[in-house]
Amino acid sequence: MSPSMKVPWSDHYALKARIDFPPPPCLGGEPIWARPQRLMDPERFRQALRDLAPPGDSLTELVEGWNTQLLAAIDEIAPKRPLRPRRNRAPWFTEELRKMKRDLRRLERVWRGARDGASRTSYRAFMKTYEMAVKAAKKSYFSASIASASSRPAQLFSIIRSLTSLEGQPNLNNNLTHSCEAFASFFAEKVLSLRHDLPANLDTIKELEAPRLSSGPVLDHFDRISPANVDRLLRAGKPTTCPLDPCPSWLIRACPDEVRALLGDIINLSLGTGTFPGELKEAVVRPLLKKTSLDPLDLSNYRPVSNLPFLGKVIERAVAEQLGGFLDETSALDPFQSGFRAGHGTETALVALTDDLRRQLDQGGSGLLILLDLSAAFDMVDHELLDHRLADVGIQGTVLQWLRSFLSGRGQRVALGGELSSRHSLVCGVPQGAILSPMLFNIFMRPLAQLVRSFGLGCHQYADDTQLYLLMDGHPDSAPDTLTRCLEAVAGWLRGSRLKLNPSKTEVLWLGRGDMGLGGQLPSLAGAQLVPAPSVKSLGVIFDTSLSMEAQIAAITKAAFFHLRQAKQLAPYLSRPDLATVIHATVTSRLDYCNSLYVGLPLRLTQKLQRVQNAAARLLTRSLLRDHIHPVLYQLHWLPVEYRIRFKVLVLTFKALYGLGPSYLRDRLSWYAPQRNLRSSNKNILKVPGHREVRLASTRARAFSAVAPIWWNTLSQETRALRDLTSFRRACKTELFHQAFGQGTA
Repeated sequence: MSPSMKVPWSDHYALKARIDFPPPPCLGGEPIWARPQRLMDPERFRQALRDLAPPGDSLTELVEGWNTQLLAAIDEIAPKRPLRPRRNRAPWFTEELRKMKRDLRRLERVWRGARDGASRTSYRAFMKTYEMAVKAAKKSYFSASIASASSRPAQLFSIIRSLTSLEGQPNLNNNLTHSCEAFASFFAEKVLSLRHDLPANLDTIKELEAPRLSSGPVLDHFDRISPANVDRLLRAGKPTTCPLDPCPSWLIRACPDEVRALLGDIINLSLGTGTFPGELKEAVVRPLLKKTSLDPLDLSNYRPVSNLPFLGKVIERAVAEQLGGFLDETSALDPFQSGFRAGHGTETALVALTDDLRRQLDQGGSGLLILLDLSAAFDMVDHELLDHRLADVGIQGTVLQWLRSFLSGRGQRVALGGELSSRHSLVCGVPQGAILSPMLFNIFMRPLAQLVRSFGLGCHQYADDTQLYLLMDGHPDSAPDTLTRCLEAVAGWLRGSRLKLNPSKTEVLWLGRGDMGLGGQLPSLAGAQLVPAPSVKSLGVIFDTSLSMEAQIAAITKAAFFHLRQAKQLAPYLSRPDLATVIHATVTSRLDYCNSLYVGLPLRLTQKLQRVQNAAARLLTRSLLRDHIHPVLYQLHWLPVEYRIRFKVLVLTFKALYGLGPSYLRDRLSWYAPQRNLRSSNKNILKVPGHREVRLASTRARAFSAVAPIWWNTLSQETRALRDLTSFRRACKTELFHQAFGQGTA
């Protein structure tokens, strides 16, 4: 900056400075090569694949032939063309609108020159026509965008953010090659650094040297995949496309007859030889900012999102079906592991957890909840230990050989702005984004829950989220020795498994009457002193020391009203069905998430949720604030919040009773069995816990094991007799709808 200087036209001094700004990105630079999607016609693609045939006998030749022939077919119908990047600020602004805008400006110039009434009338009339055309174009574009993502929540949220002009992901396209390499090096070095800090100790060596003895059932080979199953595997899952794929996956799914034979040969040869193709072991990773409020320049604020080749996922799905079936038949997974298992979820885990805590408080006891936090747990899985634990659950022979091949020799590249980084090898971990990874991780974590329960503590897991809880009689002044020994054993097991525990992010919640018991004296975990917090967040739900759910309700209503304001911005340009899609995806989903935990809440809390639903209903129907809300909800066929809570509890009860839910919920329910034969003996009635089992009215109104039987028994006998989930949901909702609005509501 230069010294100040006196200027004659002002009493102030001017300062001269030189500021160098980087030049804006040139929009007319190197073209982007892309395939026009309008040319990707499935019928033409089928014709291009008419000569698709196995190019060899080995697995490598088959996979190479698959990629080569599909690439040739897509090149034939939709060859890549150079597209110069251009800034399109309004994607709904069509050529027709651009022509109308030019005509509007021409009429404006005529009017400003003539200044007569006729030209002014023509100008204003055409302006109204233009405004109506703009609104229609916006409505058409927004509706098409939302309809295309109606079944994909993540993409729908992204579209809504872009349509409401909210800040999205930061632009990282400056210096693309450097950014790609920086991210790739950071992600790889983070795992290597954590692994270097956790060398194999005596516990690790002891487990690896232990003999592999499996006295139960074993899975040592795969069944051959029939052509019908090949078609089913092809249709299953989402048609996601990886940059390494030769063509879009949705085109492959549109041509089952042409690809069936070659695809079946690849799958069966892979499963039969116990080999996963090396060409499919590479992942393309995209950095995703964890929270929009975080610093986008800090690489540690990003998480890697992996994308794997479509062919590899089809092979994985064939393995996952047989491996998952074996694990279910043998009950090999821990029964309290709720992550990525059919019928299980975050809600079922939290319902069981809160039920245990409420029942303990009802008996005058107290509880201590500990939420463990692990760093990069999926990326830190040790392959040798996983191999040993797979053998422990009965995985042997070709199946074990295939899983070894699947995990070994993997690598990843980072994609950013159309550029790919160099390849980085992965020496540990299960590949994120893979179909088999959650199942393999659950097997790897299986011994932890068994270890915790051996000390008398409860344990629920959802993937790498582990909840330990200790139920205590009364309000002790000090931590039981059991808790200290359990935490020491947990820390030792994690070190032996080469998993990084984050003591600073591990949360503790004390539940009991009055001030915190234990006198504040809690044991340490991995060298860090545990300190109880006034509230903790577990699996997206906020709990406080009395399980009042007040903080959770406040957070839900705040987020729901925020998204409702977003939907209001789009409302003028959306049809009613499209607006309903937006509201259900962004607002109703928040009201319904884990809403079975809201059972028995005070009216002042449920009314907060009801106000959100009322506002959503008024927005969707364009109702006035002075209009009564009950006819509006009745017209939409929406259950009020109180009845939505009851509906969720009844559905969870049905699933638990008939094997569609976790066993830990089924164990809390029992059929009513009178000592002598009564008319109610065969009416599918549940036993309601007596007053000696549940003493307090608040517990009877809020604990799942007490509320579920009461509400179940109030259903009609015809509804209770149903065995099909879809039929039960329909009948149950009809009953609750009549209870909420009455039979004669108009």
